[in-house]
Amino acid sequence: MTTHRSADTSTSDTSKPDTSDNTPDGNAEYGRKTFKRSRSHFADRITADGRDGWPVEAGRYRLVVSRACPWASRAVISRRLLGLEDALSMAIADPIQDDRSWRFTLDPDGRDPVLGIRYLSEAYDARETGYPGGVSVPAIVDVPSGRLVTNDFQRITLDLATEWTALHRPGAPDLYPEPLRAEIDEVMEGVYRDLNNGVYRAGFATGQREYEEAYEDVFRRLEWLSQRLADRRYLVGDTVTEADIRLFTTLVRFDAVYHGHFKCNRYKLAEDPVLWAYMRDLYQTPGFGDTVDFDHIKRHYYQVHTGINPTGIVPGGPDLAGWLTPHHREELGGRPFGDGTPPGPVPAGEEVPPAGRP
Repeated sequence: MTTHRSADTSTSDTSKPDTSDNTPDGNAEYGRKTFKRSRSHFADRITADGRDGWPVEAGRYRLVVSRACPWASRAVISRRLLGLEDALSMAIADPIQDDRSWRFTLDPDGRDPVLGIRYLSEAYDARETGYPGGVSVPAIVDVPSGRLVTNDFQRITLDLATEWTALHRPGAPDLYPEPLRAEIDEVMEGVYRDLNNGVYRAGFATGQREYEEAYEDVFRRLEWLSQRLADRRYLVGDTVTEADIRLFTTLVRFDAVYHGHFKCNRYKLAEDPVLWAYMRDLYQTPGFGDTVDFDHIKRHYYQVHTGINPTGIVPGGPDLAGWLTPHHREELGGRPFGDGTPPGPVPAGEEVPPAGRP
């Protein structure tokens, strides 16, 4: 999730359309009537062999996230499921930005205690002086140098699953199993195009036709997913994979944000019995729901997106109690962690505050 750096706080809105054509915004571009998410500018990879100059090394890197952001939340879930908490520390940014974008005002003295910086933009500047683009999360920063390594949200989680294996916890699940990668990639591509990115295309549309096309894409994909998941517990195979993580982080925000704020209002997730049961199953699986902060999610979208919600009023609902109700998806079989085990308790200091939980 990306924000501009600007003296005008309204343009620090993650996704406020610009009236100019094809204006770059880090991971997003806004045309006069087109929303386009562009590639990550910093796409170095942290790998086992260090081929990009960044070898996997316990304690060397810091993952910077916002719990409000679906793209960053993928990395939070993957890190937890794989047991990388001790190897890859995590900084949590304030869900509300000022004119310098993501900031560490949740920490004492407004500084990240490991990196010693007030704004994520400082790590971007350390990597590339005067970088004009947006500041996005997730981001991984090299602790010794303070330099940004990567903000490639599509690649980070795949590398955590495949390149960081030497540091995985005992019993960590295989989130990107090689025999299923082709099917996982195919499913993820459609979900990304029509749903992960589709809700944004609908929410930030500046023309009726553009909005309607995105809206139809969103609900066509939801119907496809409902049919696919009617007789299988998980998207691909019989265990949790990267595909489920990427779907979860969008759908967990659907009723709270996308249904109203982004005008994706044909029906609520809770009104589709299959998808609602699937999401409750994942939410109640260790590593998923215990990373979700509904308070951060709602305050970010409704208070930062001033182009859509100029009053900044945050809705009181929806009622979160339903997330903890029985789902009965275990009757379909499947094993969430395959031959592995659930992650342990949430590390101290990383718990979601009561205001963000059911």
